[in-house]
Amino acid sequence: MKSLWQPPARQELLDRLGRLDATQPAAWGRFTAPQMLAHLSNSMRMAFGDLPTASKRLPLRYPPLKQIVIYWLPFPRSAPTARELIDRTPDEWSAELATCCSLIERFGRERPEREWPEHPAFGPLTARQWGVLGYKHTDHHLRQFGV
Repeated sequence: MKSLWQPPARQELLDRLGRLDATQPAAWGRFTAPQMLAHLSNSMRMAFGDLPTASKRLPLRYPPLKQIVIYWLPFPRSAPTARELIDRTPDEWSAELATCCSLIERFGRERPEREWPEHPAFGPLTARQWGVLGYKHTDHHLRQFGV
């Protein structure tokens, strides 16, 4: 199971981000490549507790569904997301890309034992769950853009 806690998994994502182009079309969904990068950056900020999000009372918050979705099921295409993760206009491409890469690298410097914020859909998550979810989410959107 790949996770943002694993240096090779983080590097893989960074390498794939480096192959992304601002004009690449999405295979599905409404994001442009810059909007997707802004969304990924906002998601990482949420994981660090730097971007507060409103909690949703969904069945995903409770075991065993939470574990099944985090560890086993692929992300569905065009799934709804928290408003806070999509309401920002992307910065200029190179700045947005640098920010996204920097936030992924920051994850590896975080202490797993730190206090992690609640996820709006999944509720309380362990450091391990945040790492797996962060990898899966980033991978999902990179696949959306063919990288």
